[in-house]
Amino acid sequence: MSRPIPTRRAALLAVAVGLLLLAAPVADGRWSEVFVLANLVLVAVFVVDLLLAPAPTSFSIARVHPSAVTVGARAAITWEATRHGRRATSVWLADDLAPSLTPDTRRARIDVPSDGTGTATVWFSPTRRGRFEPETVVVRTRGPLGLVERQRSRSVPTRLRVIPAFRSAKEAQLAIKQARLHEVGLRSTRSRGEGTEFDHLREMTPDDETRRIDWAATARSQRPIVRTYRTEQNQTVVCLLDSGRVMAGRVNAIPRFEYGMDAAMVLAEVSTALGDRMGLLVFDRTVHTTIPPSNRRSQRAAVAETLFTVEPALAESDYRSMVTHVTAHFRRRHLIVLLTELTEETIETFVLPALPILTRTHLVAVVSVRDPDVATWAASGRADVEGAFLRAAAVDSLAVRDRLAATLRSRGVLVVDAEPDRFGAAVAELYLDAKAVGRL
Repeated sequence: MSRPIPTRRAALLAVAVGLLLLAAPVADGRWSEVFVLANLVLVAVFVVDLLLAPAPTSFSIARVHPSAVTVGARAAITWEATRHGRRATSVWLADDLAPSLTPDTRRARIDVPSDGTGTATVWFSPTRRGRFEPETVVVRTRGPLGLVERQRSRSVPTRLRVIPAFRSAKEAQLAIKQARLHEVGLRSTRSRGEGTEFDHLREMTPDDETRRIDWAATARSQRPIVRTYRTEQNQTVVCLLDSGRVMAGRVNAIPRFEYGMDAAMVLAEVSTALGDRMGLLVFDRTVHTTIPPSNRRSQRAAVAETLFTVEPALAESDYRSMVTHVTAHFRRRHLIVLLTELTEETIETFVLPALPILTRTHLVAVVSVRDPDVATWAASGRADVEGAFLRAAAVDSLAVRDRLAATLRSRGVLVVDAEPDRFGAAVAELYLDAKAVGRL
């Protein structure tokens, strides 16, 4: 049932009537009668205006928006109100949009023509990923005198998916271009080595190395023939994304888990573009999210679609169950990229004991994002006591990270520990370097 709500106009009218009564020459004994009569007239006017107001249930309300939006992107929500009637009218809406969607407004007035549909549009830019399901829309209608409104909540359920932004898209595209230039012989300064997978035979040119000569083909054709090689394809990259407690910490106000998602999308974008397969495991206390390895071009989108509702758990990750899962499902040699945080507890207690099992078959890389604030504190020249303690703690933290990275490298593990501004590029370089020298 709709609820009647007096408007500001009704309040102004009541005040005006009261002032007129005070100014009117009324006999002393008839004040009460005039007052009661005036109020009865006002109530009658309000009731008539309320009865003439359209019922909120007489409108068909719809909320129209994209099914999926990227964090930070700008998109529109359109409210539609339809009513079958002989006269045009207006309706006011208030929507229960989540604050993290940051809409320009949650309210709108829609002018509905006779036997037609009126619309109102608002723009929003989400700041948090996840699944949003706005349901309730408060509908208000107003009588012809504008004195009383009728209000009722309407159920208009829709679903909006806010998927993570691909922050390192430019770095991924640059890495792909570099790798393709390398394949056609325009050597990138960051690429090392040459392809090790045989491609085809061709006649020797003055720029070719003699070690590339295929002597059997040369003997058959009676002219120098060389072998050409290309970068290996159809390899597999498996990302192990830690969603435990250590990944809930923030760098530049962004959770480390978000950087891990971005690194996974970089690897998906670059590896599939170069003909390799990419898969993903997300784990904390268990392995709870899996994307099978694939070289489809939509693999990066699949990563974003799969991870948009995943949040880091405030619990220690179970590396033993993760390693058991990896060894059971991936028996051939792959590039295993562990996306986690370089802390003593994580690396020394969990990662290092598991390394012999993984490195026995796979090429392993550990990827982490470094907090630039720590480097700033370590270089700080503050002379006060608080500044000295902060600097000492920052220097110690950086030393621990460097020691852990050196320990991992001594075990044959590739390590990326880069600051946010070049994190995506560093992850792409790790993959391309391993691919260029044939370590996959």
